[in-house]
Amino acid sequence: MNRIWRIIGQRLLLGVLTLFIISVVIFGATELLPGDLASQLLGQSATKETLDALREQLGLNLPAPIRYWNWLTGFLQGDFGTSMATKKPISELVGARLVNTLFLSLYAAALAVPISLTLGVLAALWRNSIFDRASNAVALTAISFPEFFVAYILILWLSQSGFFPSMVRITEATTTLNLLYMAFLPALALTLVVTAHMMRMTRAAIINVLASPYIEMSLLKGMSPMRVVLRHAVPNALAPIINVVAVNLAYLITGVVVVEVVFVYPGLGQLMIDAVTNRDIAVVQTIALLFASAYVLLNLIADVLSTITNPRLMHGR
Repeated sequence: MNRIWRIIGQRLLLGVLTLFIISVVIFGATELLPGDLASQLLGQSATKETLDALREQLGLNLPAPIRYWNWLTGFLQGDFGTSMATKKPISELVGARLVNTLFLSLYAAALAVPISLTLGVLAALWRNSIFDRASNAVALTAISFPEFFVAYILILWLSQSGFFPSMVRITEATTTLNLLYMAFLPALALTLVVTAHMMRMTRAAIINVLASPYIEMSLLKGMSPMRVVLRHAVPNALAPIINVVAVNLAYLITGVVVVEVVFVYPGLGQLMIDAVTNRDIAVVQTIALLFASAYVLLNLIADVLSTITNPRLMHGR
């Protein structure tokens, strides 16, 4: 048990350090953009005195390290600042969109994880069969397509045929069933993109375990191949499977930007694109750091779970 807490502590420290470096990169990248927010808000006809007054009001006249420190400490305290485009607190804007993005990510995960694990187990069980070759060919084809291409193909096939809407409109009157129906196409687009990776990694992990002597002994004792795979191979292949599932779940949260834009889904990705268009730098910085935090947290959870499910790591010598 002490080993687990030590691993968690090490991963937490590494995650905090990673997030600190990412925050510096995010802030530095936005600082390198040409122009500034004051020029964007007042336009080209603004006088120098007006620009200087607005910069002082927004704190843009302060040195970059001080502005970075103020932004980072405010973020850690839950104060993300105010959106210059909408004049609303960023926490209010992000809170509503974050719920929608998490819903879409969990929706896609609920579709992708069972499908991927089932296909991976069957492909490993029937390796080198027609099913294995066909599923690998489809997986390689799906993983080669970018998200926007998959999204537009789904719109062409399923939306223009009248089965599902091509745009997602969420209001206070939207019920859960209506939301599941409207968000099916964006969730399916994300599912098709991540299923291939999870399925192939599951197949590879189980095939690697099937080469072990105790698996061969179980088969020689007369156990059915399906029972051997489910009872012995899958539990011992959980560590790499958990890792790949966690990485793809992190991608579902952080990689929804393109899909949300295509389907006009009101999530963090769409909000980030709108903020970039309006040069609302504070919103862009907040969303980017939230995405990074989610990615680091899910990788931390994956590391801990893969360690718990692997006796060799739990009791390493």
